[in-house]
Amino acid sequence: MNDESLQADLVVAALYQFVSLENYQDLREPLLSICHDARIKGTLLLAREGINGTIAGHREGIDRVLLWLRSDPRLEGLQWKESYHVSAPFHRMKVKLKKEIVTMGVDDIDPTLCVGRYATPEQWNALIDDPDCLVIDTRNDYEVAIGTFEGSVNPTTKSFRDLPGWIRENLEPERHRKIAMFCTGGIRCEKSTSFLISEGFEEVWHLQGGILNYLESVPVEESRWRGECFVFDSRVAVNHSLSKGSYDQCYACRHPITEAEKASKHYRKGVSCPRCYEHLSPDQQARFTERQKQVDLASARGQQHIGAPPPARQASAGSSQGTDPLEQKPGGIKQAD
Repeated sequence: MNDESLQADLVVAALYQFVSLENYQDLREPLLSICHDARIKGTLLLAREGINGTIAGHREGIDRVLLWLRSDPRLEGLQWKESYHVSAPFHRMKVKLKKEIVTMGVDDIDPTLCVGRYATPEQWNALIDDPDCLVIDTRNDYEVAIGTFEGSVNPTTKSFRDLPGWIRENLEPERHRKIAMFCTGGIRCEKSTSFLISEGFEEVWHLQGGILNYLESVPVEESRWRGECFVFDSRVAVNHSLSKGSYDQCYACRHPITEAEKASKHYRKGVSCPRCYEHLSPDQQARFTERQKQVDLASARGQQHIGAPPPARQASAGSSQGTDPLEQKPGGIKQAD
């Protein structure tokens, strides 16, 4: 347990399960009700293919929601990873109905039927050290930019929807005989490895529990991880001890930013950063400026401004992933992965 967890009151649980939920629409209201009753906030996605999301609250509230979910026999295999935070990373509780719990946009991919082989965090180093193994980071470019495993390939995707096209253009079953994939919490790799197998690749691995499980399980001195791990809540990123990292976030383009970037003349809190300032229209700048004004007024009154949701990632400034807790707009949870 890290130093932050010892002093933190709030538990952050990133969860998912691929499972057939034929009546997923009927789960929305009772799930939202139990989360409200337990004083839990965050975003959960429900779809015919399962559940995905991240929630935060006090220990007893998180346990209550997890117990309620797992009381459904279909969700007994629910996976989740926990970290800790000293302040609330979410300001609302939302349960959304979606076509996919993580949006790949490829029909007939079913992780309940076929996925790659799991590598535990303890097995991962040996796997990625194998010179015959191609290691692929399945996350988006803004996530990879602040941290990844040494030696991994960055597909430079703007959205998880871009990954199938990149795979078809760059990989061949006859040439790439051993592949290992990883993502934040494991969910994207369930789909990406399933897709690879459907494309004829035979030896496909993925990191069980994702980067978060690796950081929790592998000592720093043995770690192949470099940098910080982007997460889809107000912490922006976590370090190897799963404590809040060093990055802030631009609430115009939604990309993580450093203190040095915040010192730029092109950075205006809540309005723009060096990455996006050239791409914002006058209307966008005006709207973002007004939103930040309301945030500052609420803060001066000792209140939390939770009005309109933050602006979507601008395609020209880095593109949007949607909102799958996770479709992945940094900042509004997107997803748990």
